[in-house]
Amino acid sequence: QNSSEMPETITSRDAAPADRTVKRCGWGVRCSARPLSGFVLQIFSQEYINLLLSMYFFVLGILALSHTISPMMNRFFPANFPNKQYQLLFTQGSGESKEEIVNYEFDTKDLVCLALSSVVGVWYLLRKHWIANNLFGLAFSLNGVELLHLNNVSTGCILLGGLFIYDVFWVFGTNVMVTVAKSFEAPIKLVFPQDLLEKGLEADNFAMLGLGDIVIPGIFIALLLRFDISLKKNTHTYFYTSFVAYIFGLGLTIFIMHIFKHAQPALLYLVPACIGFPLLVALAKGEVTEMF
Repeated sequence: QNSSEMPETITSRDAAPADRTVKRCGWGVRCSARPLSGFVLQIFSQEYINLLLSMYFFVLGILALSHTISPMMNRFFPANFPNKQYQLLFTQGSGESKEEIVNYEFDTKDLVCLALSSVVGVWYLLRKHWIANNLFGLAFSLNGVELLHLNNVSTGCILLGGLFIYDVFWVFGTNVMVTVAKSFEAPIKLVFPQDLLEKGLEADNFAMLGLGDIVIPGIFIALLLRFDISLKKNTHTYFYTSFVAYIFGLGLTIFIMHIFKHAQPALLYLVPACIGFPLLVALAKGEVTEMF
């Protein structure tokens, strides 16, 4: 991703159709998802699907992790580091009809970050270790929050509300979400070893958190940070409130999961927390109108 590209902005027109689709098509998808997934697994064995996903996320994971660690790695390079500039340019046609297909600028520091990320990629590809999986998962999440922007709080509420229904339906209404999360070996989730103290780094009993449960609330929290800055009060009240609300919602998810011994839709607890807590603060400060 070229750093000069503008982030993708999600508007209410983008969010609302998705919500309506969830409501209207829920029963149809519910009836068709199970036989369709079984049909796909009958034609293509799970081993081949996992191999294809591994190669796909191997490439994407290296690029995402390289982009994520680049700002941090700049602190470790000495001032006299020979940093040369490069440009990757692909064009189509010639003369006046010449069109740029790819125009990517990078430097030697980017190449070093790419090499370090490739080491993690090979580790993931060969071992599928949970640490390598989580490094890629975190990189995907951070890139998602960076590249996806909400244009206002109303849009964020529409999007979170729709995905709240979506998450509850797919976890409690069917077993598709849990089955996919457990079946496919891909960094589409963060995994937390529950037997870490017993087996150390070779732990193999995991709790899981989907990347959507990080990115979707994350772009809403990032929006509230921009709202804090727009108030020009030199405080980050709404950002810290929503951040603490996210931690509270995640903790409540884990608590309920251990009590009932059943997978929980994280957005069931995260959405009310991330919307409700900042809204209460806005009511207390009389800034609801400015927020919306």
